[in-house]
Amino acid sequence: MQTREDRLKQLKDNPDISVLIVGAGINGIGTFRDLALQGIDVVMVDQGDYCSGASSASSHMVHGGIRYLENGEFQLVREAVEERNRLIENAPHLVKPLKTTYPIFNRFSGLFNAPLKFLGLLDRPSERGAIVIKIGMTLYDFFTRKQKTVPKHIFRNKKESRALFPSLNPDILYTGTYFDGSMPSPERIAIELIKDTVEENEKAIPLNYVRLDSASGSTVKLKDELSGETFSVSPKILVNAAGPWIDLVNRSVGTPTQFIGGTKGSHLILDHPELRTAIVDNEIFFENKDGRIVLIFPIKDKVMIGTSDIRVEDPNGIVITEEEIDYFLEMLKRVFPNIYVDRSHIVFTFSGVRPLQYSKNGATGQISRNHKVQVLEPDDEISFPILSLVGGKWTSFRAFSEVATNKILGRLGQKRVAKTENLKIGGGRNYPKTITERNEFFSSWQKNFNCSAERAEILFERHGTYAKEIIESIDHSKDYPLREYPDYSRGEFKYLIQQEDVIHLDDLIFRRTILAKLGRITKPGLKEIAEITGNILNWNNGEKEEEIKRAKLILQNKHLMEFNKYLFANPDRKEEAKIK
Repeated sequence: MQTREDRLKQLKDNPDISVLIVGAGINGIGTFRDLALQGIDVVMVDQGDYCSGASSASSHMVHGGIRYLENGEFQLVREAVEERNRLIENAPHLVKPLKTTYPIFNRFSGLFNAPLKFLGLLDRPSERGAIVIKIGMTLYDFFTRKQKTVPKHIFRNKKESRALFPSLNPDILYTGTYFDGSMPSPERIAIELIKDTVEENEKAIPLNYVRLDSASGSTVKLKDELSGETFSVSPKILVNAAGPWIDLVNRSVGTPTQFIGGTKGSHLILDHPELRTAIVDNEIFFENKDGRIVLIFPIKDKVMIGTSDIRVEDPNGIVITEEEIDYFLEMLKRVFPNIYVDRSHIVFTFSGVRPLQYSKNGATGQISRNHKVQVLEPDDEISFPILSLVGGKWTSFRAFSEVATNKILGRLGQKRVAKTENLKIGGGRNYPKTITERNEFFSSWQKNFNCSAERAEILFERHGTYAKEIIESIDHSKDYPLREYPDYSRGEFKYLIQQEDVIHLDDLIFRRTILAKLGRITKPGLKEIAEITGNILNWNNGEKEEEIKRAKLILQNKHLMEFNKYLFANPDRKEEAKIK
């Protein structure tokens, strides 16, 4: 990509633009890509890094939302399962089929509640039994019977379930296993979508750390958060893709709205080999005793636990609470009663706000996950329309982006010239489908670029066919692995830093890699990464120290971590439990 400075200059030299997108979460990025593919000159800005807000705090699932069937949201589920399959096919290096197993504790629960929810006469959560779950999984299969991307569901009795999951609660009667998708690094999907976009259209300009300051008449004032400089652009259309901050952005330009009624979702990531073995590479997805949906999710060699669903008024400063952690640890006992888990196993926490459509009443789990484009027409103060992208799910971002793009094209008097349904994402292009094709890839890399088989395999697993571009950029005779992170090399980091708009140290450890998420950030490790990053970005020693301090504060304040240790873990708690 061009450098950020090149793109800033390009925008300042050509401030009259067709579309300005505010917010570089997945809805903004998806719309940015779709518009660029239609040949539109489009600018996307975010006050932080790409995919650093709500889109980075998802449950890391690509899923249809099987539980929304009983709400009667058949179209939402159909769209989502179709989009799930497309993501598995279009980004096979970043989205993998995931066995999702539902432990079932009774046969008939929910039989009467499900119809009432379907009719809108009941909105409180309730536990689902075998019959309701079986019906739901059968419908789920039916919606994607033509795509055949993932296998059909399997129902197991108690004996079969316990044989597959020996640590499972002996009180279960059945398990049902269906397939959804896993995306351990949603941030990588976002970054690769942006890279694809600028390669396709030189008039597509993404800018991180640029904030919308104000708007008046035909002009929007933007502020570069790095230099402090402000400059103006004149868009024909403004797209508000700020997620949970949509209403705040609209208010900042003098158009107050109440489109968003967000709910908070929190997660834990645990380093717990026994629990990781017990789930057998399955996501365990179930209702707790209070009827709330929770999940136990495999993420590399770690386990993710989630999620909460709590109404919030302010999307800023969201962090996990001790009450949420207590709830997650307690719910684990229902499924795996003999596996001990406490706060000492926590290596990362994260929380975010779902940008759901505003709903005054009702249980949070019943609020629709559907998407909608809300339009504010020009008025005496603002001479361009504002299109707010409200709601949606990570899984269906492409479909939502298509809807938004079609509306924008109509207002610009342009026709769609490219489709995105089957468009490969980043390293999913030319992805080898067989072992033979895969071996041919590695053989050519080793032969042409002096790259070891082990290194080629690591890069391929991380970046798909983008690995070829990374390997080509590295002088392997001078490359070396990092001391603290030997699965990474200086050459790979150099590529990520130079080609993917890394501005701060935290961009690299949270979003260009998943080192922080997996609890791998240590004091010497952070110092080593800062040294490499600083040398590439020409930081002086003081700037390196400031970046280390900034990353540590984000770990502490946003994720409640002291490097890879939970700040409020009590090391004596396990021994106390044993004594009791």
